[in-house]
Formats: sequence, C-alpha cells, structure tokens
Amino acid sequence: MSEVIVTGTRVTGLKAADSPAPVQVLGASAMQRVGQPDLIQALSQNLPSFTAEAIGGDTGSLTLSAALRGLNPNDTLVLVNGKRRHPTGNLHVLGGPYQGAATADLSLIPVGAIDHVEVLQDGAAAQYGTDAIAGVVNIILKSANHGGVAMATAGQYYKSDGDTAAISLNFGAPIGADGFVNVTLENRYHGFSLRGGADRRVQARDGSILPTDNAIDKAGVPLAAQFPTPNQINGDAQYNIYNGYLNAGYKLTDAIELYATASYSHRLASAFENYRVPSKVKRTVAGVTIVPFPIGFDPKEHLEEDDYSAGGGVKGSYEGWDWDLSTTYGHVRDQISTLNSANASLFTDTGLTPRNFYDGAFRSTEWTNNLDIVKGFDVGLASQLTVAVGGEARRDTFQISAGDPFSIYKEGGQSYPGFQPSDAGKHHRTNYAVYGDLAAEVMPGLKVDLAGRYEHYSDFGSTTVGKLTARYDFNPMVAIRGTVSSGFRAPTLAEEYYSATNVAPTFAVVQLPANSAAAKQIGFQNLKPEKSINFSGGFVLHPIEGLQITMDAYQIRIKKRIIGSGILLGQVGSTIVSRNVLDAIAAHGNVLDPTGLSYVGVSIFTNAATTRTRGVEITGNYASDFGDMGHVDWSVAVNYNKTTVLSQAPLPAQVVAPAFSQTTLLAPLALSYLTTATPRGKVVFGAFYTLDKFTVNLRETVYGKSSEIVSLDGTGNGGVKARIGTTAITDLDVGYFVTPAIKINIGANNLFDHKAPKTPNIPNGSGGVRPADGANVYDAPLGFSPFGINGGYYYGRVTYTF
Repeated sequence: MSEVIVTGTRVTGLKAADSPAPVQVLGASAMQRVGQPDLIQALSQNLPSFTAEAIGGDTGSLTLSAALRGLNPNDTLVLVNGKRRHPTGNLHVLGGPYQGAATADLSLIPVGAIDHVEVLQDGAAAQYGTDAIAGVVNIILKSANHGGVAMATAGQYYKSDGDTAAISLNFGAPIGADGFVNVTLENRYHGFSLRGGADRRVQARDGSILPTDNAIDKAGVPLAAQFPTPNQINGDAQYNIYNGYLNAGYKLTDAIELYATASYSHRLASAFENYRVPSKVKRTVAGVTIVPFPIGFDPKEHLEEDDYSAGGGVKGSYEGWDWDLSTTYGHVRDQISTLNSANASLFTDTGLTPRNFYDGAFRSTEWTNNLDIVKGFDVGLASQLTVAVGGEARRDTFQISAGDPFSIYKEGGQSYPGFQPSDAGKHHRTNYAVYGDLAAEVMPGLKVDLAGRYEHYSDFGSTTVGKLTARYDFNPMVAIRGTVSSGFRAPTLAEEYYSATNVAPTFAVVQLPANSAAAKQIGFQNLKPEKSINFSGGFVLHPIEGLQITMDAYQIRIKKRIIGSGILLGQVGSTIVSRNVLDAIAAHGNVLDPTGLSYVGVSIFTNAATTRTRGVEITGNYASDFGDMGHVDWSVAVNYNKTTVLSQAPLPAQVVAPAFSQTTLLAPLALSYLTTATPRGKVVFGAFYTLDKFTVNLRETVYGKSSEIVSLDGTGNGGVKARIGTTAITDLDVGYFVTPAIKINIGANNLFDHKAPKTPNIPNGSGGVRPADGANVYDAPLGFSPFGINGGYYYGRVTYTF
C-alpha cells in the first residue's frame, strides 16, 4: 500500500494507501508465488474480487477469461503501462458466467515482464473509457536497464495429467546513458487433463457396454482410446504459448522522453470435443455397410493464434504542463480447425473422408491514439488544483473468414463445422472521446476528484459519463471515501456480428448475429449499449503501526445488460417448436446434421436485462517481526457480492412456445449464470514468512456457495439445482536460496486435493440414470467450480536473478 500508483488518479506521487478510490497493488514477488505460471491465475489467487474461468465451452476452452466483481469480463478495462490493451478475437459463445467475453487476453502477458499490477476496483468509465464499469487492471511493466531474472518451472495435477512447464527470461539493458530496454521471453506448455466417467450413449455408468447398442458400436467402442472413459471432452485444453514483450524508453532531454512497448504471442491450443461412436459415420454401397472409423474418433478443436501489439509515444513537460502523446496498435488472428474428425454427409455422398478441416478465422484489431495534458494550479486550496484534459481516437475491427469447402459441406466436420459464407464478414467501428479531470485537496484532509468524459461512436452516437470521488482523512489513522460514477459500454463487435453453428452429437444450435436480418426475422433488434451507475463508500484505517484496514461497499446497476439469450428451440425430435426459428436458420444459410438430433435451436446476444450488483470488499495488511525467529507479512482480503436481475426484456412473440416452457428471454439456467454461478463470497488469507534463506508462503482461499440450474435436456429450460458448497483451498509454497542469486521453490495449489462436485444424475426412464444436464458423460465435474475441476497441482521452480 506504500506503492506510488498511476491508476485511478491524475495526481502524481499518490500512494495506494492515500487513494480516494480503492486500488489494490500486486507486486511481482506475490505473483511469482503462484504455482501455475499464468497471469490469470496470479491475479485470481491473490485478489478476492477477481474470478477466473475454470473451463470454457468449445473454443472458449482455448482462451480462458476472467472478471472483476462478478460482472462480465467485457466490463473490465485492461491497460498496459496505462494504455489500452487490445481484445482477443476469440469470443466466448457458449453459456456460463463468462459468456460473451472478448476482452484482453491476460494469458498472453508474461508474469516475468511485470513490475506490479494496479487494480482499480471502482467504476472508471469517465477516466479511462466508457467500458470500465467494473474497474481497471493496469499492468505496469519492468523498466530496469540492467540485470534480469531467468525462471523454469514444471508441475502436474495429482492425477498425473495436465503436465505443465514454463521457462522465461527477463533482462534489461541501457540505451546510451539516458535510455533503457527491458525484454521478456517466455514459453509455456500445458497438457490435457481428463475428468468424468463413461459415455451414457453407449455405456452404463459402470463403463460396461449397453446391451441395446448396435453391433458396430458394441464391437468398436471397447477399443477406443481411454476406454472405459472414451469421451475426453471434460478437461483442460492443451496449449503451447510463446510470448515476447518489450518495454523501452529514452530521454531526449531532461524534459522530453520517448517510450515504446511491443509484444508478440503465438499460441497453439487444442481441446477435445465429444467422442463420436463408430456408427456415426458410415456408408452403404451395394448392400455393404462401410465404417471408416471402426473404433470411433475424438475430434479436437484447434487454435493457431498470432497476437501482436506495438505502441509508443513521447511525453514531457513544458512550463509546468505535463503532456503525453501516444499511439497503440493491437492485432490478433485466430485460425480455427477441427482435427481428427470427419464429415458424415461428405462420406455418405462421395466416399471422401478428410480428417482435418480448416474452419475459418477470427481477426480483431484495435488502434488507439491518446493525448493527455496535466497541470497543477495554485488557487488557494490546501493543495494545487490538478487539471487534466485529453482526447482519444480509436478504431476497432472484427472479421470472420469462411472455412474450406469440406468444412462447410452440408453440416460440416463433426463437433465444429466451418464458418459459412453467410457467417463471414468484416466490421469496424470508430469512436472519439474527450475528457476532463479536476482533483485537489480542497481543505486539509478532504481530497476531491471530479471527472467527465464525452464519447462519440460511429454506430451508437454520443454519450457523456461522469465520476465524483472524495476522501476525508480525519487524522493519520482514519479516513472515509466514496464515489459515484456512470458508465456506458458499447457492445463489442464480436457480440454484434459473431455467427457460427455449435453442434454436439445430439443437438445443434446456431449463433445468430445480433445485428443480422435473420435475428430481426424472429423479433430481435440491433444491440444497444449497456448503461451503468456505480456507488461506493468505505473507510481506510491505520490503527497501529504496520496495520492497514480498508472497507468499501458498492452497488453497480446495469441497464440493457448484454447477455446470451440461451437456446431458443426450433425443433425437438420431430416436433416443431417454432417454425420461425427454423426459417431464421435457413435464411441465414446454416445447414445442420440431418441425423440423430434431439433438438435444434438458436442463440443470440441481446440487451436482456437490468441487473444490480451489491457488494463489499475488505482488506487488511500487517507486518510482524519476530527478530531471530523471522518475519511474517499477514494479509486478508474479502469480497462479497450479490447480483439481482431486476427486470428482463420480453421474449419476442415470434419464438414464444408455452408448451415447451419457452416464454421468457432468460431461462432458469441463464438466470443462474448471472446470480449464483459465481460465489457471492471469497476470502483470501495470506502469510508470507521469511527466515534467513527460507521463505514460506501460505494462502488459504475460502469460496462461498455457488449453484447453477442444470437443464434436464441441455436446452436451459427447467432442471435441477447443482450446488457447490463452501470450500477452503490451501496453497503452499516453500522456497530456499541456494545462493543469493539462485532460489528453489516447491509447492502445491489445492494442497488437500479438493475436487469439484459431479453433475447430478436423474432417472433415464429405463430403470437407470443419466446426467441431468443432457450431456453425454457420467460424473463430469461441475464446470462452474470456482477452484477448477482438476484437484491438486504440485510444482517445482528454479529462479536465477542476475
């Protein structure tokens, strides 16, 4: 808390402990005491209001996301050295608390490049951009011009899968006498994990083959890989990530400095999809049935990603005016393929059996230009009046490219068909903003900060947002603070225009673009911006030397919140639920698997609801010195929040179907994503002990209860409640300095191997049971588990500082 911060204020030299707004500072050493070498994990395990995705759906598994205060990840703004970081191109489409996420990919920022992270846990749209509704994560890069750190780590889950390894190198060098360059190189690998049991389509719960299976599957399934658990869909994706980051600066004069950042990342990632049984692909020729895959096959979604950014600027001071002119460009291309698959209709029609399909690509860019000017004026107040003004111009693009001919022939490759020409397209947006900020200590002890921002979007028009923050220090021991602010988040281009067909062995759901003619055909209109109002208030205490306590309560109300509609049924079995839904699918040009589908539907991002999130955050830090017995830094951090859906938009009449409980826009499952799938409470206790050459870091994270409505058939309508009880997760890291430069650490995350509860079962109507969610795998872990689905993880790490 003694760290000088640059986030949440335009005043220079302000410490986190003195900030009018709640800012948590996480140093490099704390992030390196996390077992998994990933920035998302480092933030999640240290910050109570920051939650990380355990497992995603479809391509969402390949680029996991995270969020602040239980809101959508898109409501948190990510900065690097105070400049906006570009978003990923890979939209999280399938349901869950992270549905719709298309924000900056934190996994592509190496921990070794970071000096510290400043997390502003307050609405900041007026200061940084109208999408900073939940807060701001500002990543400050290392700037040393000498020395560095080399690190190597390896680990795996207790179950002996999910093998993980990483190496990184950070080093600094001078540029002449007045400059620096700091470079970080990193390579991370993570292997598949497998959780869950038998496949209900062809096996009983004990793994035995069902007597009702056809002869082809009876003969082939027992020979499948990983039998008796042939379906490998429940588990971590495999990835290999190469990251490089550069931070540089050079003083032209005592008053003018050039600076630059650049990054490049390359990711190869794959995730298993549902196992396809041998009889899924077959062809009859002259009365003979040909089965090209006699033991079935395991399709994999595959991502090849190239992500780069470059930015720079010049800043300086002239007669008391501090100015900063910058430009930043980010680009990401995600090429999607389906591997080890087959196109059933293609084989039936032609006898061709290609195994790998290029499904198409996402491309996303963001170009941001800023001018910031700050000056202090003596106007007779207790401190100078800091006046800040600035402007921003930004251009965003999002593009989908179509897949190869085999990937879009009729229903396409099994598990993930290619993008149709009707899915493809390139879209862009420009927006311009100006802002002003006044901050001062208006009387002894009273700090006030007033900010306003005007933005104009090429597709949504203009908006104005504001923020008022105040803090009063009664004395050095007690202070109170509070904020009121408004926000306005334009839909991401991906939310507006993403289009694809999501399939499983037994169902198909078309993701219609929100701004498409097909969506309007069933009564949906173009997406509109979210609008928010934030209130917060709290106190800061320094009751004794070395002890600091903060508490901040908050309320965030979001109108026209953008949410996935859930599945709107068009057909169940042979029964037509909504002819309008089927007509919209056809009008959009999507072709579905002609066999074995239990239901067909669509999903759309829409302005679905008004929500209110209320919560409180408490932090405490204390240092104990025991002399010859060592030193302990104690910390505790608490977050509690509750989201309530105050109202929801009506379901368009074109898709209403009371006989199938399709009467509201948000089904029970979708409502539970918003209100109960993320724990309302999270408490992080920490103790970092040092004695001579030894260090011990003990962290206890207590996750409160969470639950989801598990749909009985997978459609999201009706169901049973799946619960995860309050769970305490222990992380332990023990370090030893072999020499002053070489340190060895061993440790474990989730030391006592707590596992996520399993998906509940219900009667299958034939005397047995089946998974309640309509999925295919018995005893699959609940994917919304806040502490992951894999159990304990142990690791070792070697660090060399030079």
